Amino acid sequence: MKIRRITAAATAVALAAALAACAPPEDEDGGDGDGNGGNADTSITVGWNQPFYSYNSDTSNGNATANSIILYLMNSGLNYYDANQELIADESFGSYELLSEDPLTVEYTIADGVEWSDGTPVDASDLLLAWAAGSGVVNTVEADAVERDESNYPVLDDGAVFFDSSSAGLGFTDIPEISEDGKSLTLTYSEPFADWEVQLDVGVPAHVTAMQALDIEDPQEAKDALVDAITTEDAAALSPIANFWNSGYDFTELPDDPSLYLSNGAYVLTDMVDGQYATLEANDGYTGERPAGIETVTVSWNEDPNAQVQQLENGEVDLMGPQATTDIVDALGGIDGVELETGVEGTYEHLDLVFNNGGPFDPATYGGDEATALAVRQAFLTALPRQDIIDRLIAPLQDGAEVRDSQLITPGAPGYDEIIADNGSDQYSESDPAAAQAILAEAGVTAPIDVRTMFAADNVRRDNIFNIIQPVLAEAGFNLVDARNADWGSKLGDGTYDAVYFGWQSTSTAVTESQATFGTGGLNNLNGFSDPEVDALFDQLAVTTDEDEQIDIQTQIDTILFDAAYGLTLFQFPSVAAWNTDRLEGVEPAPLNPTIFYGYWNWSVPE
Repeated sequence: MKIRRITAAATAVALAAALAACAPPEDEDGGDGDGNGGNADTSITVGWNQPFYSYNSDTSNGNATANSIILYLMNSGLNYYDANQELIADESFGSYELLSEDPLTVEYTIADGVEWSDGTPVDASDLLLAWAAGSGVVNTVEADAVERDESNYPVLDDGAVFFDSSSAGLGFTDIPEISEDGKSLTLTYSEPFADWEVQLDVGVPAHVTAMQALDIEDPQEAKDALVDAITTEDAAALSPIANFWNSGYDFTELPDDPSLYLSNGAYVLTDMVDGQYATLEANDGYTGERPAGIETVTVSWNEDPNAQVQQLENGEVDLMGPQATTDIVDALGGIDGVELETGVEGTYEHLDLVFNNGGPFDPATYGGDEATALAVRQAFLTALPRQDIIDRLIAPLQDGAEVRDSQLITPGAPGYDEIIADNGSDQYSESDPAAAQAILAEAGVTAPIDVRTMFAADNVRRDNIFNIIQPVLAEAGFNLVDARNADWGSKLGDGTYDAVYFGWQSTSTAVTESQATFGTGGLNNLNGFSDPEVDALFDQLAVTTDEDEQIDIQTQIDTILFDAAYGLTLFQFPSVAAWNTDRLEGVEPAPLNPTIFYGYWNWSVPE
């Protein structure tokens, strides 16, 4: 379970001029006519805003929507979320069974006949690698002690073991047991865990990882070596395994070595040009219940949604899901033969303040005075015009658009209304620059206060947000310094900004999903927030299965976050999906990741 960072679509008009040079291959009849879904000789092109760059989306670097959407087409798993956010088991891939509740014990079994696209069976060794990487149990170095290079990869001493995972690793203690036939893995938790159903699944192939890391040629020999290394906690073998797992699957063009992009799902990756497009074709070896609906799918990358609209109108793109703006929706609505669907995504925009960079919101700036730093944060948030952002940017796109008032729960989800009624979010319900000035004066802080504010460069909506909030915050005594950056995603957490706004995209409905963001030292904790009570409450939430108790704990966490002036949630993303009905049918966008790519097995080209 993860929250993925959203890289926003840009709107640089200059990019449109480069379309001819960066266009994917023209759609044409292709393939061998067999396919795995019965739609032979069919092809479509999907427009997306950011290129794929990592086959391993479970690393902290690879944990991005740009990667997960391609992998969604390529690889299967034990379960998935449907368009109604219901968790669906895929028993054609494998199964999981709760053997005991005390201690919590789960058995995972890979189905017969499931193979990687090189013919190697998927089995328990693949699950064991995912467990080792996600749990941190075999790491010999703590995450907060790891140094990183300029590309954000871990820099480790020889022999050190560190899987740079994006998973929180909750609940894992004992090394799992593998069945004699190698197809099942049994995992025992030290205590109950609320989200056990979505905690473990197959990631990158175990045999490839070990073959590459340990210089082994035979797939089964490599699997055996990996299992032995993990079960005996052999640091000498685990160190190169972890190092390859961390970075060996990162690429921006099709590698010469096909083992780096194997498939166990509906599609195989067959072509990829840096920054331009990726082409996937139906996997003839796939025997599962979600076969490819279209023989060939090309994902074309362009940061400019206006250019993508033009591509859709010109027939160069058949499906797109851009960041919603009124201009984009109006433009799409004016294209004949295009179906337009708007809704709400599982992504939300939020503004966070930085606690640990020596800036205006850091207690260290005031000689360690927590109260003064808190007052400055409270003043900033008191003036923030959230409702104005909704009224001007979101309401024109979404009926009933509202401010999101919880850091943990999506509007409309069970418990949301109860939580926001008691979490203290109402103290920031209205923008009040005069009250903000009074808070600063009472704290003895002199205005104006410079606040380096980072957001995605060349993004229309985020530029509009800055233009809305800057004059209001100036009235309150804050000088917002424009720190927009094209590489904002890689700069998150580097201390060079004081406030930042961007989107988190939910990949599941797990109640523990937010611990990595708000827990001390969490993998998604990018602003240095730390509160022992929050940490304890998340630990309690992880072992609580009663829904009413979960809501009570989430309310307590939310209240602390608002009282600490952590930052503010802004809005759920309005969603837009558009497709050419002459070229594609069966599209059913989902609010959770992978949004427009959900239900690819139902896609077809109209006859």
